[in-house]
Amino acid sequence: MPSTLRIAVPNKGSLADSAIDMLRESGYAVRRDTKELIVTDVDNDVEFFYLRPRDIAIYVGSGTVDAGVTGRDLLLDSGSSAVEVMALGFGGSTFRYAGRPGEVSQVADLEGKRVATSYPGLVEKDLAGHGVSASVVRLDGAVETAITLGVADVIADVVETGATLRSQGLAIFGDPILRSEAVLIQRGGTVEPGADAAFEVLRRRLLGVVTARSYVMMDYDVPADLVDSACTITPGLESPTVSPLQDKAWCAVRAMVPRARTNRVMDELYDLGARAILVTDIAACRI
Repeated sequence: MPSTLRIAVPNKGSLADSAIDMLRESGYAVRRDTKELIVTDVDNDVEFFYLRPRDIAIYVGSGTVDAGVTGRDLLLDSGSSAVEVMALGFGGSTFRYAGRPGEVSQVADLEGKRVATSYPGLVEKDLAGHGVSASVVRLDGAVETAITLGVADVIADVVETGATLRSQGLAIFGDPILRSEAVLIQRGGTVEPGADAAFEVLRRRLLGVVTARSYVMMDYDVPADLVDSACTITPGLESPTVSPLQDKAWCAVRAMVPRARTNRVMDELYDLGARAILVTDIAACRI
């Protein structure tokens, strides 16, 4: 008999609410109260465990749970054997070095300096990759104050808008150490019988939500002799749907279009000669 799929979800932090929303959109029963630590979805034979974001990769890698949602930065910093399966399209950030303007401008300037961070694994790997020897100071939060307090010469931290760094008189330098976002992870190696099938259902559902958020459905009418040109503008994922209208001189076309290009595509279609161009959101899909 297939075993229950165990999934770790962030219990707090910037990824928590978005992860829960995505799972809910995927058809799973998720927690309604932040005090709930374990939720059993009987209909889907899934158990959700709400854990510290930083611990999720460790639990997944050790096999305590089968899968989880966490940040790519947390996964790579953990050293866990868990593997990234797919990006989830939210929680985007960059991991950067920052220091006082004029004191450091490139990674080579970190030689012999102290670098404060909450992600020592990532920083040590990056420094080694640049051939730089520096002292990594591990802190648990509030890294941006480390220079002011004399704990470090520079910091390495997650940057979203940069406002917090600027408030401390700091500026980022060098290329991003890592570009991160929320990811679905799975433990490597052999899994229990039935777990792979259940995980594949989870992956397909999440992919459906990611796709639905990234695309819209576009319908329009176009002169029959311009169908080929119109389909070049809206090729869809495999191929657009083309249907004849009562007026044989016109056809109806339906295709999925990247959400970010919606208005540009509508303009191109209108200039071509298409009319009655309609756009609708996609609630869910399977690709």
